[in-house]
Amino acid sequence: MLSVFSRELAIDLGTANTFIYVKGEGIVLNEPSVVAIKRDDRGGNKILAVGKEAKMMLGRTPGNIVAIRPMMGGVIGDFEIAEEMLRCLITKAQGRRRFFKARAIIAVPCGITQIEKKAVQEAAESAGAREVFFIEEPVAAAIGAGLPVSEPKGSMIVDIGAGTTEVAVISLGGVVDSFSVRVAGDEMDFSIQEYIKRKYQLMIGLSTAETVKLAIGNASPENNLETAEVKGRDLATGVPKVLTIGSDEIREAISDKLNSVARAAMTALERVPPELAADLVERGIMLAGGGALLKNMDLFLSSAVKLPVTIAEDPLSAAVVGAGKVLADLRILRDLEKG
Repeated sequence: MLSVFSRELAIDLGTANTFIYVKGEGIVLNEPSVVAIKRDDRGGNKILAVGKEAKMMLGRTPGNIVAIRPMMGGVIGDFEIAEEMLRCLITKAQGRRRFFKARAIIAVPCGITQIEKKAVQEAAESAGAREVFFIEEPVAAAIGAGLPVSEPKGSMIVDIGAGTTEVAVISLGGVVDSFSVRVAGDEMDFSIQEYIKRKYQLMIGLSTAETVKLAIGNASPENNLETAEVKGRDLATGVPKVLTIGSDEIREAISDKLNSVARAAMTALERVPPELAADLVERGIMLAGGGALLKNMDLFLSSAVKLPVTIAEDPLSAAVVGAGKVLADLRILRDLEKG
């Protein structure tokens, strides 16, 4: 009777965004992983907003209101706030319907420690999950992107999120090798912020850096130079200022981070058995995560590793869709754990 009335959820608890997938319904929620809290004189916290509404407050709040991202590098940085955020988002995903506690499968970075995994599990259980399973993010993304992970041939995926870049090689339903580095979209935003500060003496917010990156950023040179206006505070005069920056400068700002992503992929390739390496020459690499949306990211990675690179049909939601597919058949998860 409990299984009839409870919901089964797949959750991609990301550094930048949280996706929730409900079995039989698909993706029901996609919200920024941001919480706005109001702090009182006694040190207590009151949740003011979660998700899109909270993200709009980033960098725009008075002293006693703080908009924070409780996920850092793909794992929980602030347990209490993450728990409240997850509870609010699960409640929002359920809408007005009432259900018993749900069974949940959560996509986590492949480099997560047992302590970090325990924190995620406790947060999910406190937020309403009665049973929690885990799946590595790149594996979930590979399944969501439609890679034939159960076949006796190698498949490789590079999942570039906000906090981490995850790389996995999968064959026969098992993980042959996985690799994680905490260099991804957030680090690129920070590099853009620092570049503009150093070169133009202009301080901009990380949200502005992200907006410029998505608007004109590219990972590989192209003939057409794109430009965008950037607004910030002049460090010399202290007054607001607007400058125009080019796409070539954005690429220069993030070049070190792009090279770190390429090195992560190369590290995984160097550890692949020869038989699977031959499969990857034929099949190439699948690219997923928000970082896949950076213009020419596939061309950059292909040039770096000398293999064909394909971008997933919906790179942002690939991980939660893959975790949702596993909900329908948990034997896939057991096979992966054995592998």
